[in-house]
Amino acid sequence: MASSVQTGGSSGGPAVPTVQRGIVKMVLSGCAIIVRGQPRGGPPPERQINLSNIRAGNLAPRAAAAQPDAKDTPDEPWAFPAREFLRKKLIGKEVCFTIENKTPQGREYGMIYLGKDINGENIAESLVAEGLATRREGMRANNPEQNRLSECEEQAKAAKKGMWSEGNGSHTIRDLKYTIENPRHFVDSHHQKPVNAIIEHVRDGSVVRALLLPDHYLVTVMLSGIKCPTFRREADGTETPEPFAAEAKFFTESRLLQRDVQIILESCHNQNILGTILHPNGNITELLLKEGFARCVDWSIAVYTRGAEKLRAAERFAKERKLRIWRDYVAPTANLDQKDKQFVAKVMQVLNADAIVVKLNSGDYKTIHLSSIRPPRLEGENTQDKNKKLRPLYDIPYMFEAREFLRKKLIGKKVNVTVDYIRPASPATETVPAFSERTCATVTIGGINIAEALVSKGLATVIRYRQDDDQRSSHYDELLAAEARAIKNGKGLHSKKEVPIHRVADISGDTQKAKQFLPFLQRAGRSEAVVEYVFSGSRLKLYLPKETCLITFLLAGIECPRGARNLPGLVQEGEPFSEEATLFTKELVLQREVEVEVESMDKAGNFIGWLHIEGANLSVLLVEHALSKVHFTAERSSYYKSLLSAEEAAKQKKEKVWAHYEEQPVEEVVPMLEEKERSASYKPVFVTEITDDLHFYVQDVETGTQLEKLMENMRNDIASHPPVEGSYAPRRGEFCIAKFVDGEWYRARVEKVESPAKVHVFYIDYGNREVLPSSRLGTLPPAFSTRVLPAQATEYAFAFIQVPQDEDARTDAVDSVVRDIQNTQCLLNVEHLSAGCPHVTLQFADSKGDVGLGLVKEGLVMVEVRKEKQFQKVITEYLNAQESAKSARLNLWRYGDFRADDADEFGYSR
Repeated sequence: MASSVQTGGSSGGPAVPTVQRGIVKMVLSGCAIIVRGQPRGGPPPERQINLSNIRAGNLAPRAAAAQPDAKDTPDEPWAFPAREFLRKKLIGKEVCFTIENKTPQGREYGMIYLGKDINGENIAESLVAEGLATRREGMRANNPEQNRLSECEEQAKAAKKGMWSEGNGSHTIRDLKYTIENPRHFVDSHHQKPVNAIIEHVRDGSVVRALLLPDHYLVTVMLSGIKCPTFRREADGTETPEPFAAEAKFFTESRLLQRDVQIILESCHNQNILGTILHPNGNITELLLKEGFARCVDWSIAVYTRGAEKLRAAERFAKERKLRIWRDYVAPTANLDQKDKQFVAKVMQVLNADAIVVKLNSGDYKTIHLSSIRPPRLEGENTQDKNKKLRPLYDIPYMFEAREFLRKKLIGKKVNVTVDYIRPASPATETVPAFSERTCATVTIGGINIAEALVSKGLATVIRYRQDDDQRSSHYDELLAAEARAIKNGKGLHSKKEVPIHRVADISGDTQKAKQFLPFLQRAGRSEAVVEYVFSGSRLKLYLPKETCLITFLLAGIECPRGARNLPGLVQEGEPFSEEATLFTKELVLQREVEVEVESMDKAGNFIGWLHIEGANLSVLLVEHALSKVHFTAERSSYYKSLLSAEEAAKQKKEKVWAHYEEQPVEEVVPMLEEKERSASYKPVFVTEITDDLHFYVQDVETGTQLEKLMENMRNDIASHPPVEGSYAPRRGEFCIAKFVDGEWYRARVEKVESPAKVHVFYIDYGNREVLPSSRLGTLPPAFSTRVLPAQATEYAFAFIQVPQDEDARTDAVDSVVRDIQNTQCLLNVEHLSAGCPHVTLQFADSKGDVGLGLVKEGLVMVEVRKEKQFQKVITEYLNAQESAKSARLNLWRYGDFRADDADEFGYSR
């Protein structure tokens, strides 16, 4: 242990005491200390040294627990000040000592000096000089050491120091309190403010005995949030240390034992207090974790007040370096590449309240389970009617709310995925079904942990683990805290309110119910829906929230490749590109909010109609991407022209379903050439609105009188039966009446509802848009619906011109058109169709001048060159006008031809 050196005379002289050295570990009383050696490969040896020739008061021993009638003995006067004098002077310091006497029981007495040799301060003399100890009775001053003690004692008496002062020293006796009647109240009364304390004993690395000052409570403190290896007590009374228990205990002892510290009292566990010990050199809790002497514990980390994430980070530091208790640690994601541990992906589907399907950058799909949470589930065995098929989404309380929360937050969005662990596949047992391997991860979007958000709303619970189970969320403590908040606030699953019930009628394939429901859906026009499942490219299952029902929906107007089907006794293979069509539809609409127009139903009870996603017609999109063909039933639809245009463009690309398409030879004969000649059939229209992207809305002059009559009758009807302000609740896609700034009512369609004060409407007869409060909206009377008179505003775009991409240049062009033709009568000729709206040429009614050509001549727009033969004459005229504008450096051309190398610099592209 402590090093020793021989001092003094030759081998023939009298015996000279051996000077030994050590570090003071603990002060037992005013006249006894424990010294230790230097640690070498483990905790060092220790020995107790008692000071020779002096006596100090005894500290209070606690009554033995085995003797219930025994009483606690108090301190002797001046015993505690003597102990404190030595503690503050010696703890952690190097001392040297000589042993003068050793009793048969092994008790050692000697002299102790502060420092590395006997020239240092004599501790016994210092105690006596301060009046904190006396010479032992009967001692004669017959050597220099005893003479000095005698002199020190006389000086202390003369100065009335310590025990020689007036009074009996009762004020130095501590009122020790070994128990606390109400630990919870005691902890709360300190309001987590630091309490001064002295660590009196270290039981193990994370449990200490502390003396709280100034009231002298002697309490056991367990470090919040961690647990060190312990000493297991055997049946015979001996203690067996767990691996690294002794090292952890020494680590804490060497830093805290009998040091002045501050303790934050955080909670209580039986009579033990949970707290954090603060030392000027650092936080022992974090140090133990960082050195691999402790592990985090879930049950108490929640009360740790200085940031649970710091403890997890310190533990992670030790795990990564495999320090001490983590020497055999293998990370849950050790076998994963970095790119598989953390990545960005797009959410394609929400499977239930704890699992999603994402699309990786590689194009692959992956199922991700949210780490450490459990979705809502049925409690008890008899909660479900056994004769009724269980529909988990609607029948398990809060499952629908949880799924909807995830769907609205995540579908179609990019999220950050951090894999926490891989749960291996497990076989089925009598009570638990088999599970395949699961990737469990923390998913965040915009910095929000989705699992934590779910738990905080009471829509999921946190899984509890064994303490040694490391397969858990990297944000497990935040999940526990979120669950505690949800329980406290009575959210969701923790609410005492009545459980929400979802009565959803499934009329898929029920012909009788579908027939009854069909007229209602037809009258509704566009209805909101959520796509619950995609069977194939054109067959879907929809949930209608307003009607709370499920329907099977077939896309109208197209012929989509059939998928593979399992028939009795055989498997029918799918048609080419059926899987691609299904995947296209899934990626575009699965679990998205859409609008549907129901036109009819088939004999199996499936509804047929049109589905719109963000303003786009899914039937048109499938045709456009060469994944469907136009069906002849589309001829009577208002979308027929858009479908034909999309199909023609797909044919030209010769991809997918049109890969083997060949144009019919007959198209090259003379009659077909004649059909391709440009048709110039101008009709009178009234221009009502010009949009910012240079589209415009017109009314047909021939039906103008019908509109005027309808508006007059409608306003008379409204005047006699005015709508009650605030009674109308707008919904997207609904037709309504809206009060314009002129105070008159017009027909409109709701495009978006931000709030009751902000409703976006489109005036269907004039083409303009406005944001209004719902108080200026009302229900459209049936007598003036679009079935009586269709919407009169039709959208068109200019043919043969390119709208400038630069915002300022586009504004110039729009301003010119507004000045020339808005609210005027013009002549319109449809030149060609496109997926958006028909492209036309427009002439002034009086001069017959081409409006689009005029824009080109002014240098406000560029020419769109088309290759069709029938347009070559008019294209040539447009190009000549463009060259003239370029030569004159008008507007777009004021800096010359910008379409070459500097096109991007000026914000234009060809």
